[in-house]
Amino acid sequence: MYNLYMEDKVIYIKNWLGSGSINIFGIQFSGKDTVGKRLADAVGAEFLSSGDIVRSARDNSKDSSIKRAAQVSESGALTPMEEFIKLIVPYMYDEKIAGKALVLSSVGRWIGEEGPVLEGLRKGSHDTKAVLLLNVSEDEVWHRWHEAQGDTRNVGRTDDIDKEKVARRISEFKDKTLPVIEVYRGMGILLEIDGQQDRDSVFSDVIDRLYAFATTEKP
Repeated sequence: MYNLYMEDKVIYIKNWLGSGSINIFGIQFSGKDTVGKRLADAVGAEFLSSGDIVRSARDNSKDSSIKRAAQVSESGALTPMEEFIKLIVPYMYDEKIAGKALVLSSVGRWIGEEGPVLEGLRKGSHDTKAVLLLNVSEDEVWHRWHEAQGDTRNVGRTDDIDKEKVARRISEFKDKTLPVIEVYRGMGILLEIDGQQDRDSVFSDVIDRLYAFATTEKP
């Protein structure tokens, strides 16, 4: 539950965000989707995960390239950039989400994808207002992986269950996603969060950091 001061911060963030977007990054098991869904609910935004979009497209498309992209994603590797741009970027300006604020879970994790993602969001009037990085150590990732074994919430998410796929995701994050994060750092919109706290503390920090950023951002 929020205290009154937290509610005031959430209202301010919602007004500041408008129809813009917040992109959340972090290593496997850092809590991106957990934080993202909670933040989206708090500010009345649409929550979007590139993985969810890919998997949905796999089930609803006859396009072989899209199905191939989904298969690659489920193997624990990142979707090839060409397929990613073809599949994900147009969704950023789809009429279904027009006028809505967006909270994104690691959309554009490969260096070189951040440009098309930023442009797609801008085209849809969902300008990127902030990027969050949930910092979690690799030891903590494996601790959380062990705890998650047998968790029914992971049904359908084989990339969270299979140890080799998790290891591949960690490697991909270090090699391909960290450079993307540095791009956002250079833009001055990156906010780092200690992701090793309990969930409520992480979320409280997210709200505090976004509020502080929104109130000091230059017009």
